[in-house]
Amino acid sequence: MPDLLVLPGDLSLPVYSLLIACAAFTSLLTACLGAGGGVMLLAILAQVLPPAVIIPIHGVVQLGSNGGRALMAWRHIDWRTLGAFLPGAVLGALLGSFVLVRLPPAVLYLSIAGFVLYLCWGPNLPRLVLGPVGVAVAGAVTTFMTLFAGATGPLVAAFIKQIHADRFRTVATFAAAMSMQNVLKISVFSHAGFDLWPWMPLWAAMVASGAVGTWFGLHVLRRLPDHHFRLLFNLVLSALALRLIWQALTA
Repeated sequence: MPDLLVLPGDLSLPVYSLLIACAAFTSLLTACLGAGGGVMLLAILAQVLPPAVIIPIHGVVQLGSNGGRALMAWRHIDWRTLGAFLPGAVLGALLGSFVLVRLPPAVLYLSIAGFVLYLCWGPNLPRLVLGPVGVAVAGAVTTFMTLFAGATGPLVAAFIKQIHADRFRTVATFAAAMSMQNVLKISVFSHAGFDLWPWMPLWAAMVASGAVGTWFGLHVLRRLPDHHFRLLFNLVLSALALRLIWQALTA
């Protein structure tokens, strides 16, 4: 059992406190704008944590954030979409567990950014792509990619945005889909031998603060009209896509 009086990873108290505050803020951002918090938190974690622990810790914290958001907005979840997403996500996780190696980040970032920009500003996807088979394929591809990039949230969000126009349905379904993906990601890394227990004081505190941020974010969302939400949603996702392009070009 980790010593709760000892900060994990030799983090200083100011850094530890900053990460907890960032978990709350990024959860609030995702809850009220639909996306953005996960990628922002990933970038922050990359500045202070050892490279080997960034994606697993991010997965645990995001599970708490997405899971809390899904529970708070469960009435708006599209269970049919989730039923199609889950089998694909399981397949993607299984495939990823066999090739858990570091792929070129630039390739992953450019691929994610390109799809996100198309889904935000391009023509609507055909109905066939948005059906059960298309959703299952999206689940497989994004789950496979998140094991290596940890930044597929914008892609999943942009895809679900194509299915639903209602802001609460979009946010709730996205949160539930990402919760499934986070569970699978954590399972793959645990099977590969990564021990999350020594980092428990950090991720437990970040999950708790993320729940507070989510609660406030959903209250902001209730005051936001659908047409304003869609515009802000696209702008946030586009900004994240441009950041991924910049990361790919400077990697």
